[in-house]
Amino acid sequence: MKLVSCLSFLLFAFPLILPLSAGESATTQRFAVPGPEADLPGEGPVRRYDWFTKLWESRRSKWAGEVTQDQGAVVFFGDSITQGWGDEMKGAFGEMKVANRGISGDTTRGMLIRLQEDVLSLKPSAVVMLMGTNDLEEGASAEQVAGNVKLIIEAMKEHRADLPVILNLVFPSSETKKRPVDQIKQINESLAAVVKGDDQITVVDTWTLFANESGNAKEAEFPDLLHPNEAGYAKWAAALTPVFATLGLVEKEAEPFDLEEGFQSLFDGKSLDGWGFRPTEPRKQSKKPRPNAPVFVEIKEAESFDGKTESSDGRYEVIAGRLVVKTPAEGRRIQQIWTTEEFGGDFVLRLEFRATPNADSGVFIRKPQLQCRDFPLAGPYFDLENYKPQDWNTLEVTVKDGLARATCNGEVLEEAMEVPEVGPIGLEGDRGQMEYRRIRLKQL
Repeated sequence: MKLVSCLSFLLFAFPLILPLSAGESATTQRFAVPGPEADLPGEGPVRRYDWFTKLWESRRSKWAGEVTQDQGAVVFFGDSITQGWGDEMKGAFGEMKVANRGISGDTTRGMLIRLQEDVLSLKPSAVVMLMGTNDLEEGASAEQVAGNVKLIIEAMKEHRADLPVILNLVFPSSETKKRPVDQIKQINESLAAVVKGDDQITVVDTWTLFANESGNAKEAEFPDLLHPNEAGYAKWAAALTPVFATLGLVEKEAEPFDLEEGFQSLFDGKSLDGWGFRPTEPRKQSKKPRPNAPVFVEIKEAESFDGKTESSDGRYEVIAGRLVVKTPAEGRRIQQIWTTEEFGGDFVLRLEFRATPNADSGVFIRKPQLQCRDFPLAGPYFDLENYKPQDWNTLEVTVKDGLARATCNGEVLEEAMEVPEVGPIGLEGDRGQMEYRRIRLKQL
């Protein structure tokens, strides 16, 4: 696959547009869809339907007058799904400055063409991308979509080396919309491969978030099986909020909390005092390594994080009263952080956790792992009635006589899990982002 480089694109993207016809203005020339004769970056379809060319020109002309006022905004970059959220994303993110740069019907190649003027000219504080569904309708391959996204990311990195990028996986739709499940999955797998290992990109699993049992869109959230309604947008906003919080764009201060009588705090919300890495047991090496196998972090020597706000590898960080386990660049990266203190006897452990869509983690009680995940999507407790997706949930574990009883928002997860007589408390990271706060323990 031959792709024009991002640098070349930035040099010629807009000057190389078809000559003006009589009566056309300079603005029309600047923001018109390039003709098929133009030497364009990327591969795949560029739409030129009459309705689309008019929309492309009118929205981009309008944005040209808003460049100054939108400086430093979080830019939402996409197609009709993004456009349909409205100029201010319907206030979903409070005072966070946003700029909607979605154009209905756009493809990844069209977005590549307009990237410089519509997005990078704003010097964004972060970019939220959702793209690829219209490429499918036009018959583009997963390789073409991934190649265009790669060029977009390269251009963003040239613009600013540390620009945070949030990549949403392509939403589910329907074969009736020329967007069958298997092809959407292929695109999402290709997108994940493009950004794998890049800690500048945070992938949000919005496909699993919205897909029904068949892998298609749900009519309750996508009435036309393509575009979300208010319920769908609210769900998307909830999925993005924890990531924005980790980037310091929302929830910038810790919420007040009073420790209950008899409890000791295991996490002060300001540092990683009392936490660290513990040596891991050597793992058996597989004879046939799998390309998408999770990374298991091996720790050879114990490490204390007293006086620090971040683990030595950057995976665990204290942010505004939260202990954040960040989304791993590898897709899946399995590791644990432990209390340096060990706890024997009977006790009650309480904490609150929040998970991004399909995130996987765990809380270790002395040694055994209690699954702590985005339960409705990742399981194993799929049928919880009180769980609040992408919001804060309370986990309580009561250890008595060597057995642990665990509940989430009052619903039983485990009635009698065997645990050792003594040991530390651990928090695992696997896939997605997990956050913990108000971690406290009361000896009985």
